[in-house]
Amino acid sequence: MKTRLSAIVTVLAFGSLMATHVRAQANRSLLPEIVDVTHTTKKSAAFFDSFFRAKSRHDVDASMNHFSKSSLTYMDATLGWAFYTPAALRDVWAQYMPKWPARGLSYPIRILGDERSALVAFADTPDLFGAEIRSLAAIDIKDGRIVRWVDYWDGRHFGAELAAKLRTPPDKFPADFDGLAPGNASPKIRAAAKRLHAAFAGNDAKAAAALFSNDAVYEDMTLRTQIFGSLAIERYLGRALDKLPAGRGSSMLHVVGGDMGGGFEWQTAPAYRTNVRHGITAIALDPEGKVSRLTTVWDGAMLSRDEVNALVVLSLE
Repeated sequence: MKTRLSAIVTVLAFGSLMATHVRAQANRSLLPEIVDVTHTTKKSAAFFDSFFRAKSRHDVDASMNHFSKSSLTYMDATLGWAFYTPAALRDVWAQYMPKWPARGLSYPIRILGDERSALVAFADTPDLFGAEIRSLAAIDIKDGRIVRWVDYWDGRHFGAELAAKLRTPPDKFPADFDGLAPGNASPKIRAAAKRLHAAFAGNDAKAAAALFSNDAVYEDMTLRTQIFGSLAIERYLGRALDKLPAGRGSSMLHVVGGDMGGGFEWQTAPAYRTNVRHGITAIALDPEGKVSRLTTVWDGAMLSRDEVNALVVLSLE
């Protein structure tokens, strides 16, 4: 009997050690091998390295240590989930994080900005929320802690039916996206975002294209499209700006980032304001201040397949 109990204890101890080992191995490789930190500062890169390692360890306290203890807005713009206090966010993480399997990770892909504000592209593996999520997050930081975090991602990529079950009803969907954050973006990224959005909202493809570098990349995560080079980008925008959610008549809500890059949140063009509502655009800047890469995402699950297909066709020449 003692031998059998000893064997069971050994097996359980080994299982615990293996789970710890899996987490340690996963966390060891997050930033050095995956994340693009060419458009952020060392301090910002270290901060987000620390946060995503804590989240991928499923450590509630260590994760929450990156957020303000007094003032916080944390929102999911796709599902309409909103948490307006640190305690509210901690409660939901305390409920879910302990249930995540060891292999479940949340890891950064690209960081644009600095230690005051940034736009971060990151992924959550399916083990966390039932399907893969690839997000662009607008993040504001004050005194070394996050005071505002808003996630944007495509519900169609996640799974339209699953997203529909989780989404907040329209009459309760948060609408105060634009009045919840300090102005932490650098003057350079703020000016670049303002010029770009003005061209988009004004349906001015030529003016927009002039803001891109010669070899820029324009990508829409929702439509799965990529356009290469400023000339092709100008032709694409000439066909698309009048029809895209971020095009003619859209309005800019909030800017984040530093001198090397960042992005802006936007309210959709009038035709989309009862369904898609909001989106976000990330921009990386070259040394001359030109946009070298633009990445945008919005919730395609709010449109029919035919509507999405019609927008995808606009990328064809």
